Amino acid sequence: MKRPKATNTELLSVVRLLKKKSTESNAGIWRDVAKKLSTSKRRRVAVNLSRLNRYTEAKETVVVPGKVLGAGRLDHPIDVAAFTFSTQAKAKILKVKGKCLSIQELVKKNPKGTNVKIMG
Repeated sequence: MKRPKATNTELLSVVRLLKKKSTESNAGIWRDVAKKLSTSKRRRVAVNLSRLNRYTEAKETVVVPGKVLGAGRLDHPIDVAAFTFSTQAKAKILKVKGKCLSIQELVKKNPKGTNVKIMG
């Protein structure tokens, strides 16, 4: 049986960009994020704010290859890049003076991927 391909054009363009930047800047982190985003929607990562709060410190940068959900609370400001955010999660991150970025914005801001954690 042939495996169906993703039809979400935004997702496909993000994966293409990540693979391109990975080879250009020799940054394996973007290749790993692209691989995790390429999985089926059922297997894609969903991370709660409580997990981000537990495993990060103030002013860290985190990439989530999936969706950030608003369950839990966030005590410190962090920069979070993800494919999608729930409205509650976005509001809670901005409330503690953190930043919500798209993955494309993070790649343009930090092409080498230095000091970036992958959550999920």
